[in-house]
Amino acid sequence: MPTFTNKFTVNAPLTAVADFHSRTDILKKLTPPPLFVQIHDFGEMSEGMVAKFTMWFGPIPVRWIAKHVDVSQSGFSDIQQEGPLQTWAHTHRFAENAAGVTTVYDTIEYTHPAGWKGLLTRVMFGRLNLKLLFFYRMLVTRYYTNGRKA
Repeated sequence: MPTFTNKFTVNAPLTAVADFHSRTDILKKLTPPPLFVQIHDFGEMSEGMVAKFTMWFGPIPVRWIAKHVDVSQSGFSDIQQEGPLQTWAHTHRFAENAAGVTTVYDTIEYTHPAGWKGLLTRVMFGRLNLKLLFFYRMLVTRYYTNGRKA
């Protein structure tokens, strides 16, 4: 099973990082252009919360249903219930290192479906695209947890 890992630091306390990641508009904030996310159902972050959304890769709609588990102040996991990949489990963990500095750890375990759909997901969710996505997420997280509101 392929695994993608990423980590970055944020000059903000763990509570600020956790609060940012629990926002109901978080998926829109953390999705880089030119991708577009259409939210169908995304409630307050809580154990068992189910998010329903469509991510648009240009003209291609990719529908997802993800269940959130292991929700705590130090992170959570979102598990694909329905979506483009055969499996997708994304774990977000937050750890405060020093006064006001938090490290964000992301681990994604995933498998691609067979056939043409698998070829498409290998392009959409290839390692390079995931690296670019998480670089963008690092910038956005740093921006919004550094005392900015929006």
